[in-house]
Amino acid sequence: MSISHPEPKVKGPMGFLASLGMTKILFWFARRFIAGQTLEEALIVLRKLKAKGFATTIDHLGENVTNALEAKAATDDYIEIINAIKKNSLDNNISVKLTQIGLDINRDLCLENLKRITEAAREINGFVRVDIEGSKYASTTFEMVREIRALGLPVGVAIQAMLRRTPSDMVTLLESGITMRLCKGAYKEPVDIAYQKKDEVDRQYVALVKRLLTSGSFHGIATHDEKIIAETKAFVKERQIKRDKFEFQMLLGIRPALQEQLVANGWKLRVYVPYGRAWLPYVIRRLRERKENVWFVVKNLFRK
Repeated sequence: MSISHPEPKVKGPMGFLASLGMTKILFWFARRFIAGQTLEEALIVLRKLKAKGFATTIDHLGENVTNALEAKAATDDYIEIINAIKKNSLDNNISVKLTQIGLDINRDLCLENLKRITEAAREINGFVRVDIEGSKYASTTFEMVREIRALGLPVGVAIQAMLRRTPSDMVTLLESGITMRLCKGAYKEPVDIAYQKKDEVDRQYVALVKRLLTSGSFHGIATHDEKIIAETKAFVKERQIKRDKFEFQMLLGIRPALQEQLVANGWKLRVYVPYGRAWLPYVIRRLRERKENVWFVVKNLFRK
């Protein structure tokens, strides 16, 4: 089923692109950071990354669907992806947004769709990582992930260091045996629920890294920040934590030279690989959520 995504209105730092033919220019801008618009294109990228020694997780772009048919179509797409990565002997790890499979429509509908996806992943000894979205979805997301995990299905979740609530959420998730992908967080959130300054976010991020690394479970440290990576390495060495007990995670197209260096030096690294025809809403949202994202991406267009 083909799902239509309306072109969003663009303001701020990206607004000038609209008058120049926004879609074509933004696709050029985004192409380094997405694996293409089709599953076939994404599979090519996954094969190349595997050959270089990277682990991967694949994300079929889309979010905030508005009806049950769209949610079912997205769920069916993920089951197709699961079958394709098994057929091609690729990394059996996928990432899913709950609003893509019906969270904005009906919680039970979304839960059933997530159950279908995780059951399909279990059949190939795979794993499903639920992406974290805006803070308004956080509590429901964690509740649903715990419900799916309680069924013995292979699921984990992403958490955001910028949210003040995250240390408490982390404790609850660890108690439920849920593995996490720790990221800084890209969403624009109010000051009462989220840290706004980079040094505050970084401070909490490092503290959470140490908690995860000493939890006894396998987690993902998702950052492109070389200072934080260095602090993580130092902590691992100090505590004599084995390298196979966690992994670094990075986005496709961001700091590829650093990604290759980490793998060459014996660190586990997973690349987040998004693809799909819904790339435009994804890119617009990423760039508009926080102004820092625009300049971060621009810088990475010109660095190796």
